[in-house]
Amino acid sequence: MRFSSARSYISLSIAAAVVTMALKFVAYGLTHSVGLLSDALESLVNLAAALIAFWALTLAARPADEEHRYGHSKAEYFASGIEGALIVLAAVSIGFAAVPRLMHPRPLEQVGIGLALAVVGAAINGGVALVLGQAGRGLRSVSLQADSRHLMTDVWTTCGVLVGVALVGITGWLVLDPIIALLVAANIVWTGVKLVRESGLGLMDTALPVADQHVISHVQDSFRERGIDFHALRTRRSGSRRFVSMHVLVPGNWTVQQGHDLCEAVEMALHEAMPETTVFTHLEPLEDPAAWQDTELDRQSGDVRSQL
Repeated sequence: MRFSSARSYISLSIAAAVVTMALKFVAYGLTHSVGLLSDALESLVNLAAALIAFWALTLAARPADEEHRYGHSKAEYFASGIEGALIVLAAVSIGFAAVPRLMHPRPLEQVGIGLALAVVGAAINGGVALVLGQAGRGLRSVSLQADSRHLMTDVWTTCGVLVGVALVGITGWLVLDPIIALLVAANIVWTGVKLVRESGLGLMDTALPVADQHVISHVQDSFRERGIDFHALRTRRSGSRRFVSMHVLVPGNWTVQQGHDLCEAVEMALHEAMPETTVFTHLEPLEDPAAWQDTELDRQSGDVRSQL
C-alpha cells in the first residue's frame, strides 16, 4: 500500500486505532480482564497519538514563511514527544487499574471470545505498523516512524496479554492477570521514554546519522581529488529535511565565478546524493593558515567520532 503523503498514512493509522480500540474494549467488557483493559487503554493512546501526528504533519507541510524561514518541519518532533508522554500516562492508568485487582483477584468471563477479538486487533495493528514503518523510512518522517514503533509495541503488548489471559483461563491463577497488566505498563513506559528522548534530540539539532555523514564524506572526497578541501562541516535534521553547511577551500587565485561554480557543483552533488537536503557553502582560500588549522581539527574530531 502506497500513498503520496505522510498524512495519508496517518489517516490509515487513525482508522486502525478506532477499529482496534473498539475491539479491545469489547474484549475487556466480555472478560473483565485488567490485562485486556491495559491493552485497550494503549489503543486509546494510539488514537490520540495518531490525531496529534496528523496535526503535526499538516503543520510541518506548510512552506517557509516570514517568521519561519526554515519551514515548520520540527512540528513532527513535538508530536513524537507528546506521543511519548501519552504512553507514560496510559501506563500510569494501567497501574491504577491493576494494583487493586492484584490485591483482590476476580475470575475472568468469556475468555475465548475476548482473546479472539484481541487477536484481530493485534493483526490490524501489526499490518499498519509495517506499512507505516516502511513509509516513515522512505519519507524520512519522524511522526510515521514513531507511530510505527508505537503500534508494533502495542502488538507485542497484546501478544503478552493474550498468553497471560490464556494461562489464567487454563490454570485458574487469577493473580496472573494484574501481574501481566503491570508488566505491560512497564514495557510501554520504556517506549514512551525513548520517544520523548528522540524528540528532544531532534529539537536540540543533533547531527545527522553516521550513514548520512558517510555520504557527505564521499561527495567531499570526489572534489578533493581536484585539489579542493573542506572544513567546518555542520549538520542537523528537522523532520524530513536535512541541513548541511560547510566551508569550501579553493586556490586563492581563482575568480569569484570559478568559486561560485564550484560551490554550486558541491551543493548539487549533495542534493543528488541526499534529496530534501538544504546545503549552505562558504568559500575560503586554500592559502589561509587558519583554514588549514580548522581543517585538521575537523579531521581529528572525525577520527574520534569514527572510533566511538
